[in-house]
Amino acid sequence: MPAVSKGDGMRGLAVFISDIRNCKSKEAEIKRINKELANIRSKFKGDKALDGYSKKKYVCKLLFIFLLGHDIDFGHMEAVNLLSSNKYTEKQIGYLFISVLVNSNSDLIRLINNAIKNDLSSRNPTFMNLALHCIANVGSREMAEAFATDIPRILVAGDTMDSVKQSAALCLLRLNRTSPDLVCMGEWTSRVVHLLNDQHLGVVTAATSLISRLAQKSPDEFKTSVSLAVARLSRIVTSASIDLQDYTYYFVAAPWLSVKLLRLLQCYPPPEDTALRSRLTECVETILNKAQDPPKSKKVQHSNAKNAVLFEAISLIIHHDSEPTLLVRACNQLGQFLQHRETNLRYLALESMCTLASSEFSHEAVKTHIDTVINALKTERDVSVRQRAVDLLYAMCDRSNAKQIVAEMLSYLENADYSIREEIVLKVAILAEKYAVDYTWYVDTILNLIRLAGDHVSEEVWYRVIQIVINRDDVQGYAAKTVFEALQAPACHENLVKVGGYILGEFGNLIAGDPRSSPLVQFNLLHSKFHLCSVPTRALLLSAYIKFINLFPEVKGTIQAVLRSDSQLRNADVELQQRAVEYLRLSCIATTDILATVLEEMPPFPERESSILAKLKKKKGPGNLPGIDDTRRNVNGATEHCNGENGAAAATSSPSLMMAPLANRPRPAHSVPIMLSAGTMNSAHPFNDLLNLNSPAAAAANSSLLVDVFSDATPEPASAFASPPVPDVSDESFGRFVCKNNGVLYENHLLQIGLKSEYRQNLGRMYVFFGNKTSSQFLGFSSSVTSDDTLQTHVNVHAKAVDPVIEGGAQVQQVLNIECVAEFNDAPLLNIQFRYGGAAQNISIKLPVMLNKFFQPTEMTTQDFFQRWKQLGLPQQEVQKIFKPKHPMDTEVTKAKILGFGVALLESVDPNAANFVGAGVVHTKTSQVGCLLRLEPNTQAQMYRLTLRTSRDTVSQRLCDLLSDQF
Repeated sequence: MPAVSKGDGMRGLAVFISDIRNCKSKEAEIKRINKELANIRSKFKGDKALDGYSKKKYVCKLLFIFLLGHDIDFGHMEAVNLLSSNKYTEKQIGYLFISVLVNSNSDLIRLINNAIKNDLSSRNPTFMNLALHCIANVGSREMAEAFATDIPRILVAGDTMDSVKQSAALCLLRLNRTSPDLVCMGEWTSRVVHLLNDQHLGVVTAATSLISRLAQKSPDEFKTSVSLAVARLSRIVTSASIDLQDYTYYFVAAPWLSVKLLRLLQCYPPPEDTALRSRLTECVETILNKAQDPPKSKKVQHSNAKNAVLFEAISLIIHHDSEPTLLVRACNQLGQFLQHRETNLRYLALESMCTLASSEFSHEAVKTHIDTVINALKTERDVSVRQRAVDLLYAMCDRSNAKQIVAEMLSYLENADYSIREEIVLKVAILAEKYAVDYTWYVDTILNLIRLAGDHVSEEVWYRVIQIVINRDDVQGYAAKTVFEALQAPACHENLVKVGGYILGEFGNLIAGDPRSSPLVQFNLLHSKFHLCSVPTRALLLSAYIKFINLFPEVKGTIQAVLRSDSQLRNADVELQQRAVEYLRLSCIATTDILATVLEEMPPFPERESSILAKLKKKKGPGNLPGIDDTRRNVNGATEHCNGENGAAAATSSPSLMMAPLANRPRPAHSVPIMLSAGTMNSAHPFNDLLNLNSPAAAAANSSLLVDVFSDATPEPASAFASPPVPDVSDESFGRFVCKNNGVLYENHLLQIGLKSEYRQNLGRMYVFFGNKTSSQFLGFSSSVTSDDTLQTHVNVHAKAVDPVIEGGAQVQQVLNIECVAEFNDAPLLNIQFRYGGAAQNISIKLPVMLNKFFQPTEMTTQDFFQRWKQLGLPQQEVQKIFKPKHPMDTEVTKAKILGFGVALLESVDPNAANFVGAGVVHTKTSQVGCLLRLEPNTQAQMYRLTLRTSRDTVSQRLCDLLSDQF
């Protein structure tokens, strides 16, 4: 580009910028800007024609004012006029103004396009570059439609200068990202590919970026680029640094081009031509050899450039997966980075070795580094590196090292970061089942897992251990004995109580012969945990009790007394009350034969893919889960077993992890009442599972058909014309917003949704930010809020319209106005629909609009608080919950959560200084509900007791449920 001469320095602009910088206040700055805008407007409208210099100066000032954050609504025509100037500086400012300020829907777009076409056809390289940069900067669909056919012609023309070719290639790359359907090389394909042979390495670098993008979409059209890329890469890696002086970076020859060529080759399988394949192998070996050479510089730039090329070469080796020697060598060189002082290199080495572990050629080589990886897991400071170490241990696991790896993961689990604990739990559960030769070890491992990380053990994990125990007769007695012993601990996690209740209810008779585990001892042990459990677990324990009546008639009277007690028959929860009533009645009127039939032992589960593995795949995302099967990829992409006969024998003799129950087994449910009738008594398997009954979804879909609730698969539609499936409602982030108003609500590989909300009395406003994480447009974007009929009468949500098109990398905002009419329990749903890459996307998310958001904190004295506390003394006005915390009991964190919940934290009110006391008023349109709360932590027992008193029992219960889930 030509240099700007001294005469082009705009003194008026410099003075204006200086004046802005010297302003003492915002008001002074606005005043100076308004004065300047009035002056510029008068100059543009004046009778005297402005020369090019003046136009340029005033347009520059407008651009500067816009960059300060002020709106500019004039001057666009003057900027367009600058495009017709023959002076570089004037044309440059015109293009800069247009790139920044002109909208693609502007009325001036036709004039701008004409000016750009004139510059593209001028053959002046400086003007052509300015035009190409403008097209790329704007990058709109209109630009692509206007110039997508002209730019390829410029790119391949023989008389086009090298700098213009670079700009043209990168401009096409930008248009392809924004409008891929409009950018097609067509007849120019072969000539674009041959740019890889260009003498100018800048052109080759830009062309490689373009071809890599196009090859991903149309690999067959650009297949000829492989041989040219190999030839160019060979010339680079075999050349001395002095041969490519202009493109040598800290003694590394053309590192950026080398990386791009290696990435281009990863778009294709290994070359079929022997000579070409041999040449590519030589290139990769040369890169590996150079990486071993002593460094030519101590500067970090040298090592970064050299390692960038090395890691990309290893990625190519892994992609081809066809050269055993190279795979093993790559593994060994990555092993050297596992103890490197640079954290990023350790991370990259672990990540690459995860992929190498899935290859049949390099799996054994990866296993040799197990001690180093375990040490990294224990000593690494960076959590992301520790997570990659967990991934690598998971990927390298097989039958020879499964017990060691599972033991190390369990050991690490005690101190692992909360963000990755659930993932580690899933991986341990998968590995323990997959490689369990002795299923007693599997049972011990899962129970230990629940003990160490109970809060992070998902339902899928404890469901699965029950499946395994039921399906294997040889482990049932051991499982019953083990859970019985585990339940004797003073503090048991609720998931362990669930497993214990289920297994003892089914197989408690197998250990009843020992006086230490007699039927009455088993019952008393389970019932001692009853009052500490949540409603779903209590429901499961009641079902275990009725199973005990069938297994052990001698404890029938004791269990009936429990079922007959007021705490059961008059329980506030309808599910528990109904179970107690029906079980008591069943035990009184049914004969021994009928009881034995209704309460018979669970039949074995049919086999299908495990829901644990499906959950892990969903958590890690597609393509991010290392393989854990005994199968390793071979050269042709097929799979073959590497453990020979032993592996095959184990696979046939044990239920595979990849399998889970088919459609004839109900899943443990939380709130489905038990209904006994003559119809159920006479069915083929009458009441197979009294512990856990049909899921609500299954019952609603077809009362006579049991569905597969253990897997993520949905039943096939009954008709080919069935409506498309409704998306699953995402509520993973719902609980995180109970005590905060801002944050990321949802995120996947396409879209990120953020929230910022504010509330005052019964009104609220929520700002929802939708961020496009891709480089392509979201088309037909819509976002709406829906509520069921009951919720609509209690909460009004008005959503403003959102832009139907979200550009790649852009963010749009939607405003939701919320009004609380009356107290409510459920939450509205945010439904998002858009099209990406031709595919319809449908997302449904639970909006974090809870009752506590409409709290107004209330300050109270000690006397006022206890006076009001006594006034709210009726039983229905108080809700109390005793629970075990999910997180460490930290005083400051607890204070922050209570304040975030919305109430005022009252200091020095409670006689016990360790307790927390709060007060607030929930505002609705129809009423105001006062609320008093008291949270009593017991650090010795690691338990909380939460008590809430309000004038409405429904409000007390809802607020108690919301707050207790935060600790």
